[in-house]
Amino acid sequence: MRLAVAVVCLGLGASVATAVATEQLTSFRIVENKAIPAALTGRPGDAARGLAVAADRALGNCLACHAMPVDQPSQGDVGPDLRGVGARLTEGELRLRVVDPKIVDAQTAMPAYYRVDGLYRVRKDLQGKPILTAGQIEDVVAYLKTLK
Repeated sequence: MRLAVAVVCLGLGASVATAVATEQLTSFRIVENKAIPAALTGRPGDAARGLAVAADRALGNCLACHAMPVDQPSQGDVGPDLRGVGARLTEGELRLRVVDPKIVDAQTAMPAYYRVDGLYRVRKDLQGKPILTAGQIEDVVAYLKTLK
């Protein structure tokens, strides 16, 4: 359901779903239900691309729920303010919260950006597809790390 909610709320279009449709999910290791220490891609992301994904209202759309230090109107206040998040959380903790925040907080409304199983009420054309690719996850994590 979170993917379906995210798709509706985030305004993800068919082109985004198609872009991630061909990607096989990368396996990862979660440590103590707290962090994913290793990059999903095996290499660090790019912070500039991560900002673009996070601020893109048709892609990451972090602004729908979070305030961020960017010059964009209508920033959300449902989720925590992301200013300083790079100082509060480790890289692995940031990665887990983007990949599947329900592991950290089962009551969160934040969608899992890199999960395809255990969801319900997902549109048929989006089933089995993550919201973001592994590379986009790493780019967002790289950006969040800069927010000290």
